Amino acid sequence: MTETVKSEVRSFDAEVHQLLSLMVNALYSNREIFLRELVSNASDACDRLRFAALTDESLKGLDQDLAIDISLDETAGTLTIRDNGIGMNREEVIENIGTIARSGTRRFLESLSGDRRKDAQLIGQFGVGFYSAFVVADSVTLETRKAGDTADAGIRWTSDGQGEYTLDSAQRPEQGTEITLTFKEDHRDLLNPHAIRRIIERYSNHIAFPIRLAGEEETDTVNDSQALWARPKSELGEDDYTGFYTSLTGDPEKPLSWAHHHVEGSQQYSLLLYVPGRAPFDLMVNRDEREGLKLYIQRVFIMDAAEELLPRYLRFMRGVVDASDLPLNVSREILQESELLDRIRQTVIKRSLDMLEKLAGEESEWDRFWEQFGPVLKEGVVEDPANQERLAALLRFDSTRDGESRISLDDYIAGMAEDEDTIWYLTADNLKAARSSPHLESFRKNGTEVLLLTDRIDEWLTAHLGEYKGKQLRSVSRGRLETDEKESFSEDDRKLAGRVKKALDERVGDVRPSSRLTESPSCAVVDESALSLQMQKMLRQAGQEVPENKPDMEINPTHPLVRRLASETDDKHFAELAHLLLDQALLAEGGELADPAAYVRRVNDLLVRTLDS
Repeated sequence: MTETVKSEVRSFDAEVHQLLSLMVNALYSNREIFLRELVSNASDACDRLRFAALTDESLKGLDQDLAIDISLDETAGTLTIRDNGIGMNREEVIENIGTIARSGTRRFLESLSGDRRKDAQLIGQFGVGFYSAFVVADSVTLETRKAGDTADAGIRWTSDGQGEYTLDSAQRPEQGTEITLTFKEDHRDLLNPHAIRRIIERYSNHIAFPIRLAGEEETDTVNDSQALWARPKSELGEDDYTGFYTSLTGDPEKPLSWAHHHVEGSQQYSLLLYVPGRAPFDLMVNRDEREGLKLYIQRVFIMDAAEELLPRYLRFMRGVVDASDLPLNVSREILQESELLDRIRQTVIKRSLDMLEKLAGEESEWDRFWEQFGPVLKEGVVEDPANQERLAALLRFDSTRDGESRISLDDYIAGMAEDEDTIWYLTADNLKAARSSPHLESFRKNGTEVLLLTDRIDEWLTAHLGEYKGKQLRSVSRGRLETDEKESFSEDDRKLAGRVKKALDERVGDVRPSSRLTESPSCAVVDESALSLQMQKMLRQAGQEVPENKPDMEINPTHPLVRRLASETDDKHFAELAHLLLDQALLAEGGELADPAAYVRRVNDLLVRTLDS
């Protein structure tokens, strides 16, 4: 016998109270989401029981005939949804429903945009869907018993969503969870079989367990619970695939593309892969959360497979993998070491890249994809050397070419002269800064195209992608240009460079005249093998130590400011102007000044001298 626990009243934590207030007051126009979320939770509970029964002998047989039942009482104004899944014990009820003192709730609240429809779509991403019941209900009662526990181990949870909840013991002959919602008067129009059936067919039609709706005379199964991915492609149409995607992800927007494959042979498995139409809010932040593919074994849900099936750079993919010939009593650890999973992973990568290559042939669709997932796909060039060239061909870049559309590396090569062997690029904080960089001046004058790279990942990308189809990738802001090596500068130009170098002392590695510039007086250049100024800044911002790396400075001997500098006889004023030229060059490249106050002082002194003259 389980010891009877007295009734206990507890308070929600502050974040849950805030969340309940949001649910009640802000999401009225999206009230149907409550059923989508409760059905999804019930399905998860059934999945968890099937998985637990694989390795827990005491649960054998309890995972049969799993289903989700919904009943209505229009007179009492209630809806009840019950499942015979894994259920919860007292501690789990407190953890999962009473407090949710996890980052998910806080991150959900921080991510709200103010757009009710968009905010409603975030609910399922954060595990806070249970609270959506309070959109339509003024009180909720939950009874649950964990599978394998005795009948007197049941727990009853009740709340009106106003800040407190009550816990009681309950006798429950059946395992699983039963939730009863008492509807608010202004939402009771949903309490009819037609409305409930419509909501289920819209949001939950492809849930893998029967959803049964009790009627006056009989109980009907509302959804199509057959595993869609196991059906022949010839039986399925676009509505089937997009409907399943919505039920799988909770995303009402259509996916950009999908691929359905049955792999036959000594080892059989099915793949159903989707490219979403939009990125989740935290795609760039949580690089290790790869839960886009669900792994099934003989249609038994095993796990959100994370890195076992998806590399980081494909973490935006969604879908299902169902293997038929892995043993059903394996553990998660053995799964991670499985040779078959290794093969499936390679197939997932290949099929995903096949889909992306096909999508890249449709310019408007690829533009949509690139806006959402471009920076993530670039990670693959760094992380997946085996597929580096395939991935590089999919990349798109802004460039100095006329027109607004991004170009591929193949587009760049097609526009090169026959004797050219270099793909030129420039990294910058943003497109505006890139287009105004002094490093582009001679390239623009000569009509040489330069790729403009503005994503944070681009520094790592170019460090790992040294060439493409025999063409070397080279930064316009690194090393000396061949034109400078061939240029014959005057002795006066070289003396001026030496004088500037002496004035700048330890701040620079070298100073030299250059033909790189046509409009600006100076620019900062780093060595071919050194960290770029952009990379140095990013590492410092990340709290990393950056090795000392003095930039070189190139000066434009034809610029009026440089000619004025050459005529300056006052050594102190000459040094101030030289430092000012270097500061300007560093700022133009998005670099950081070690002494910003000194730069401001020099500018002010120069203004005073100019105004006094």
